[in-house]
Amino acid sequence: MSHLSSLSNDNIVLSSAAESQEKVEAPQTHMVTSPITGEVRPAAKVPTAEEIVDQLQRHMPDADLDMVRRAYDYASAAHAGQLRLSGDPYIMHPATVAYTLAEMGFDEHSVAAGLLHDTVEDTDSSIDELDELFGEQVADIVDGVTKINMMTFDTKEEAQAENIRKMILSMAHDMRVPVVKLADRLHNMNTLDFQKLHKQQRIAKETMDIYAPLANRLGLHLFKQKLEDLSFRYLRPDAYAEITNWLKDNQIVERKLISKVIDKIEGIMIENRINGRVFGRIKQTYSIYRKMTAQQTPLDEMHDIIAFRIIVQELRDCYAMLGLVHVLWRPVPGRFKDYISMPKSNGYQSLHTTVMGPEGERIEIQIRTEEMNNMAEHGVAAHWMYKERNHAIAMQDMPQFQWLRDLMERQRDETDSKEFMGSLRMDLFSDEIYVFTPKGSVKQLPKGATSLDFAFLIHSDVGFHCVGAKINGKLEPFATQLKNGDMVEIITDKNRHPHRDWLKIVKTAKARSRIQHYLRTEERVAAIALGKELLEKEGRKMDFNAGKAAKDGRMQLAVTEFSCNTLDDLYANVGTGKLTPKKVLTKLISILNPKREVPEEPIAPIKPNEPSKKAADGITIKGIEDTLIHFAKCCKPVPGDQVVGFISRGRGVIVHTADCPHVQTLESERLISVNWNNEESKPFPAQICIMGRNAKGLLAGISMALVQQDVNIDSLEVSSTVDGRSQMNFTVEVRDAAHLYKTIDKLRAVENVTEVRRGTSIADD
Repeated sequence: MSHLSSLSNDNIVLSSAAESQEKVEAPQTHMVTSPITGEVRPAAKVPTAEEIVDQLQRHMPDADLDMVRRAYDYASAAHAGQLRLSGDPYIMHPATVAYTLAEMGFDEHSVAAGLLHDTVEDTDSSIDELDELFGEQVADIVDGVTKINMMTFDTKEEAQAENIRKMILSMAHDMRVPVVKLADRLHNMNTLDFQKLHKQQRIAKETMDIYAPLANRLGLHLFKQKLEDLSFRYLRPDAYAEITNWLKDNQIVERKLISKVIDKIEGIMIENRINGRVFGRIKQTYSIYRKMTAQQTPLDEMHDIIAFRIIVQELRDCYAMLGLVHVLWRPVPGRFKDYISMPKSNGYQSLHTTVMGPEGERIEIQIRTEEMNNMAEHGVAAHWMYKERNHAIAMQDMPQFQWLRDLMERQRDETDSKEFMGSLRMDLFSDEIYVFTPKGSVKQLPKGATSLDFAFLIHSDVGFHCVGAKINGKLEPFATQLKNGDMVEIITDKNRHPHRDWLKIVKTAKARSRIQHYLRTEERVAAIALGKELLEKEGRKMDFNAGKAAKDGRMQLAVTEFSCNTLDDLYANVGTGKLTPKKVLTKLISILNPKREVPEEPIAPIKPNEPSKKAADGITIKGIEDTLIHFAKCCKPVPGDQVVGFISRGRGVIVHTADCPHVQTLESERLISVNWNNEESKPFPAQICIMGRNAKGLLAGISMALVQQDVNIDSLEVSSTVDGRSQMNFTVEVRDAAHLYKTIDKLRAVENVTEVRRGTSIADD
């Protein structure tokens, strides 16, 4: 009896191959009590060492079985006395993980690592000890799976992000690391009932966001399906119950239809002397839910929830069966995909078609060879079935993992864990399209990718200087989304460089990472220049020549004192606000001349008409140029507003309106004089809050007024009050303050509008 019930499909599955069923004697069980809930129930079956070894030997007769037995004994001793939340002995978990890996066809090192994967984290064992007892491969896999416990993080989210980052980066050296983690996560999801509700939700969401897509990328289809269904059960229990109950109520009807289709397909296979097998099944619960939401169709009206798989011996038989099926049943237009000639990025190959079945029911049919089926079901595990197993399998050995190689390159620039996780999600969730270069090479991109993404895919320098593209011979902007089969030629200009707005256009993690890296580099250059000028300006106030101190080496004392690596690092920290120039120079002067007293400098009053040099984004700062400029989100200043600058820690100068309430809470020594330079050309975001009677045509009237004032709407949030009024918070683009307030006056004249003001919200009366 298989311990891998976790990988079986819960829905109806019928096969043309007869399967024998043996009667087994019911095992004797003992009762356990959950330490969390106090529930008393039969203990779960713990796979034995010999059962794990038997599964391993089925796929790999020459495997080192003794090592697996020793790993089982070691894990049993290490976890002795420990219990799961269910009350079961802890060894049940690593033993089940190991059994899953053995049944999936992974090698003895993976299976041993499955047995040992929690010993370092939860017992007194160490990686060095595992290395000595079981070898380097096993120790490295366990190390890759083990959480990072020796580091301190600000939040749980950051800690978990770094643990996932560690696991993903381990894939570069050995693809077995994430596979062991997936088997671990699968068993944890199967026993999630014993966790508290908020943990169930968190773990299920993480599984749906990261682990199920990762299984898909690794080609582990069975893992992916089960992880999705288990996550769906906890994230949307109402929808899960509805679909599950519907499937139970309709299984007799569906079973008859599946049998009828299998008989028809088997008949044409025999008639045309094609050897193979046919399987039919109801699609997984989560897949049905996705179709319901995508098609906005009630469950009772769903038509394409039955899928069939035809597995043949030869490649030519795949296309032969496709033709025969299309003769038998009418194909649905636009629903044929050839993943044999153009495999998915994870190596998946198959023909997909949808036809109108014998009872007018839409049915999906996949056609593939035995080898393709093995790769589709087992993914990277298939490598150990056909390749040399006595070494770690790195991603460089597998051409289908180009996405991972790109991720390895990008992670050097993505020091922030949130940025890395965002990049990872973009990689994992991409549905693919195929486009062509002018020379006929095929390139894969995620669905929704633009010509700019294509440019960065070709080369970073091509992306940096991209100005447009010819798509199928027609000149198009680089923001144009690409479609399957497009032929794309990139047009470049050496004088063109990335802009922050490009981040709104690109869809690929590679393009986003390259643009962000370029912008960070440019911002660092500007921060260094700003920091240098701020120090020299402060030095003049304190009768200290900061420029000369930098040249003669005295400034290096401040570099060391503030734990910077270079003088440029010190300048950058001042330029981005991490250090104030007064603090740096006060410390430096006290080191150079301990007896000298540095007087406190009064804050200079802000004078709106002082001469100044130009800086970025239409703002000028007295005595400073090439400044990092950001506009405050709390007040959203626009040209014409009285403004003030604040030197922040890490973001350069933040510009606020002078009457912004937030300014009163800021450190006065960081406030500086800023002005508009009267050369603004780009639109600026502003917020307009509108309260009105909830009447028909209200939004249409507001929109018309904004169009008449040449105001673009960026976003809109609408809510209703208890007295039936509507509150609308618009983010719009305006030229300046005069444009904004003229627009507000026009909006006040719109029928059923009761109040309009600039700001972020309107309090209920």
